[in-house]
Parts: sequence; C-alpha cells; structure tokens
Amino acid sequence: MLPNNYERAAKHGTTTVGILVKDGVVLAADKRATAGYYVAHKHVKKIVPVDDRIVITTAGLVADAQMLVNWIRTEIMYYKLSQKKPMKVRSVTTLLANVLFSNSRFYPYIVQLLVGGYDDAPRLFNLDWFGSMTEEKYVATGSGSPIALGVIEDGYTEALSIDEAEKLAVRAVASALRRDTATGNGIDVAIVTKDGVREKTYLWEEILKSSV
Repeated sequence: MLPNNYERAAKHGTTTVGILVKDGVVLAADKRATAGYYVAHKHVKKIVPVDDRIVITTAGLVADAQMLVNWIRTEIMYYKLSQKKPMKVRSVTTLLANVLFSNSRFYPYIVQLLVGGYDDAPRLFNLDWFGSMTEEKYVATGSGSPIALGVIEDGYTEALSIDEAEKLAVRAVASALRRDTATGNGIDVAIVTKDGVREKTYLWEEILKSSV
C-alpha cells in the first residue's frame, strides 16, 4: 500500500493525449494546473521537447515531472555527444522506465508520461509511475482521459493524416475541457514528424468558436 499522501497526489488532474499515424505523432494537453479543487495555474506547458524529434507530455506532480524531463534531456545530449548519433525513442523511454521503477517501491515519482517521437518511424509510448512501459497507437492520461479516449476511439484509424490526427487530438482534449473540472484553459499541441517538432496553442476562446 502507498501512503495516503501519495494516493492523494496521484489524483491531481489533467488531460494529455497521444495519437500515432503513418507520418508522425500528435500529442495534445490542456494548460490547467490544479491543487485539489484549486486552479493553481492557467498557462502550464505540459508538452516538452527533449530532442529534435522527441517530446514528452507530463501529468502528475509538477516538480517530479520537471526533474525527470531535465534529467532525460541531459542523458539525450550526453548520448548524442558521445555516440555521435541521436538516441532512439524506445531507448529514451526505457531509461525513464528504469528510473521510475527503481524509485517506485519507496519514494515514487508521481507522474504519468507520454513519449512521442520519430527515428526510423513514428513511435508513441506510455509510462506510468511504477515504470510500466507500453507502445501505443493512441493513448490518454489524467483525470480527463476517459472522456478523451471515447472521442479518440470513435474517430481513430491508422490511415489518418497528420492534420486529421491533430484535429482529433484537439477535439478529444476539448471534450475533457467541457466535462472535467481539472482540465482547462486551452490546449497545447506538438506534432512530431521526420522533419522535427511543430508546436501550436489553442486558446479556450478559439476552441469555443471552432468546430472541434
């Protein structure tokens, strides 16, 4: 059994989604940070590029997520300098999984991470705070994930274009914004292809006026 304070921390809310298609990966996340029922911040960036073609979405405790992102960014940089080549997306995810697992029995990092990237092909991985690692075609995390997953499952096929996958990801998070109190204040999107990472932000006012 985990201590009660860890159980409470694990319930902090957000919504992040990842969608894999033939030409790349689309990740999206809301911008609200909460502490219980209190809206602690309205402009949090939960999608973080850690390399030229790899991004991570974060859900859970902010300090834990920041530490892990900074650590893996350093490991990627060191590997690139020493090996003269970029680290594979699976290797990045495996390193994170090892750290999460090694700490999970005593002082776990209270995070759930999505790792999306492109090396020889697009990749999407899901990591929980125990270090479990799964490769996915689509996935959602956080308190709004049941709502977002329903939207994704209704519209997903592997034949989607990048633009179609982006619209589906935004629509999934927007649905959570409307129904989950811990999700809100806009949507950040990262699109990862063989050409690199593109980032966008959709403000809540724009989402309300759009058809997504």
